[in-house]
Amino acid sequence: MKCQFDAFADYVAEAEKHGSKDYPLYEWTKATIESPAKKAKHIKSLALYVEDNEVYDQETADALETDLQPMVGGELITRMSKHSTNPAENPQPPRRYEDRSRL
Repeated sequence: MKCQFDAFADYVAEAEKHGSKDYPLYEWTKATIESPAKKAKHIKSLALYVEDNEVYDQETADALETDLQPMVGGELITRMSKHSTNPAENPQPPRRYEDRSRL
């Protein structure tokens, strides 16, 4: 498991180490981790990794969901969601500020 806030902070740290121009979500992610309200939200959200992978096949995701479902609604797991990596099923990431002028 990895806390979503920690994943965001790692992304920002990596972007700052290597130069943020190659990290299209840098500005949005940095603003997110600097916001106390957003930090409070993302610190409670966890991602499950399987063999060090955040993305894995549908069968593995379904098995994890089945195993964890009995714990949902308790004190530790208040809710659970699965996210598809298919771009057609997901909202697009926010555009960088300088790209907005071209809309």
